[in-house]
Amino acid sequence: MSGPRVNSFFLGNSSGVNFSIILSSVDEATGKLQLANCSGIKRAGDWNLNVTPGMTASKVTISLTRNLQLCLPNATDCCTTPLCVVEMLQVLACRDSVMLAHLLIQAEIYANSSFPGNVSENATIIPNQVFHPLGSCPCDLTAGACDVRCCCDLECTPDLKQLFNESCFNGVFGGDVNPPFDQLCSSQSMEYIPDWFPFLCVQSSLNNTPFLGYFYHGSTSTPRVPPFKIPLQTSPGRLFTGYRQGDPIMTEEDEYFTIPQQSMAGQCVGNAPVAYLQNFDVKCLTNLASYKEGLPHDVRVNSGTGDFIQQNVIYRAITDMGKFITERESLHAAEVLCQNVTFAEDYTFIWKDKKIEQINVTVFLGSLCDGEILAQRFTVKFQSLKSINATVLFGNPGYQVGKPVKAANMNASDTFGSLNIWQPAGRGLCTLATSTPVLFGLDSFSGCILEVGIDEDCSLLRGNVTEKLNSLIQATHVGKRDNSSYSDLNDWVEIIRLDPFNSDTNVSSGNLKGICPDIPANLNIRIIFADVGALQGIPQQEILAVQISYSTVIWQFQCGLICENSTSFLPVTASVQFIKVPAQPPIPMTRFQMNYTEFDCNRNAVCWPQLFYPLTRFYTGEPYSQCLAKGLLLAFLVLLAAIMSNPWFSKLWNSSLV
Repeated sequence: MSGPRVNSFFLGNSSGVNFSIILSSVDEATGKLQLANCSGIKRAGDWNLNVTPGMTASKVTISLTRNLQLCLPNATDCCTTPLCVVEMLQVLACRDSVMLAHLLIQAEIYANSSFPGNVSENATIIPNQVFHPLGSCPCDLTAGACDVRCCCDLECTPDLKQLFNESCFNGVFGGDVNPPFDQLCSSQSMEYIPDWFPFLCVQSSLNNTPFLGYFYHGSTSTPRVPPFKIPLQTSPGRLFTGYRQGDPIMTEEDEYFTIPQQSMAGQCVGNAPVAYLQNFDVKCLTNLASYKEGLPHDVRVNSGTGDFIQQNVIYRAITDMGKFITERESLHAAEVLCQNVTFAEDYTFIWKDKKIEQINVTVFLGSLCDGEILAQRFTVKFQSLKSINATVLFGNPGYQVGKPVKAANMNASDTFGSLNIWQPAGRGLCTLATSTPVLFGLDSFSGCILEVGIDEDCSLLRGNVTEKLNSLIQATHVGKRDNSSYSDLNDWVEIIRLDPFNSDTNVSSGNLKGICPDIPANLNIRIIFADVGALQGIPQQEILAVQISYSTVIWQFQCGLICENSTSFLPVTASVQFIKVPAQPPIPMTRFQMNYTEFDCNRNAVCWPQLFYPLTRFYTGEPYSQCLAKGLLLAFLVLLAAIMSNPWFSKLWNSSLV
């Protein structure tokens, strides 16, 4: 041990156990420790032994009681040397004179370096570094000792300096804190001195050295606040300027308002801040052991203009737990432990301009037991105060990225439809998977796993897979715009379906048992859209066509060395691809552009039609006045060259010289 206190633990029941401490010494003849017995006490020399009993373990503390300060003149009860304590200790645990445990401690403790006396009020005056060097001997790094090669060190005696007198540190580090600089007139350090040096050299003393310029205090610039930090406000904890889209929502305690969200890796983050005007709908898997409560609902939220809003919370009980419990383990009824937890939270933020007007929260509660996996759902929706009593028809006519694609089933009495993809949970089985709507502008790929037996009929398997994939597309039409009216058929585009190849041949019989070709296991959704205009500078995107197709695979039963009557797995996937096309078809190429490609600037490095491009108004690399002046100068030089190359100019020049 190197400190005045050390702790250890005695494992087991300590009732009836006698603990003692003994100072041990080494036998000089044999070099061994003296044998210890159980007759000791809890104090030996300057050491105390303290035992804190427990149920299964007892804490044993050995502490030093003496003073560890270095001795001052005419002082007692102190350490005379820096290595203050060097002793050997033995801690014994005995019961009825029988030794149960033995602990050997070697103590080497140094004296404290802090000064215990009264500090003088005479403060050390540090010279201003702008006018005086801070240290006269920078290489003096060790106090009270001689530093090798540091000839300015006052602790170095003349005898020690003779050992390194010829290899001392030079320059500023070696103590020459005011060296002659090159601009000094008396300096001869420059090898090649120009002729004009005497006229421009500096006459100055060495006390006014340019090395002091290293401490020049110039003007400072305010650093920019990184975008991931909270900007400083005029009053802590209050936002007076309002929220902007993407800003984190703050609470009354000047902290982030957090709701569990999914990270880029797909995992749920419990303390993720909620961004202003950004909706989300996430599901997080948890069990009873790892369940954690979120942010309390009594936390007040900063509206963005200096006041705070209380959440309006409504609690409801879950009636259908099958939508949230994704997996159950079989446990005995006596061992099952259940707890009332939060199954889902639905947040609705009512906003106006840059301010939050109201927050409505609906919390769904249910009972979660051991062995069950819960898919918690958290939804956040921002709703404008102006559109609460208005219909969707007066909203944004085009689609926004991240919004669900609007679908309709025109063949049913209820025209509301859905366009979904898989959202697996638990082990990823199709029987436990749920669905999530297709979001505009976001390409996605998801799937689930279907359990298939070795004796599966191929026709039934194709029908089962097709039925599961068709359950994702409960629509016949897709809305061109986000505000498409169900009563106007012109606002919708019909879904183009390419049905899968239907094979009635059952090839799983005979020698081809466990192999089924042409299984439509992949659903492909292609959505073609375009920019058809702009509303207040925001591009309006419209869906032009939707196609649904299937990709077939050959399913084969996977088994090891022996194929038993077990089940295999068939991955069933669904993919969504958004394809952007021009709103109008491009202008076709003329026959001249197709035949004379040397005049096409897009397919040639040299573009002759753009020879005078720098002289036009479209060139912005330089001011137009400079381009015009350079162009006129170039034209004058070309004209001058043409004139001088003419034969009559040479005759005229020769006649003028005669």
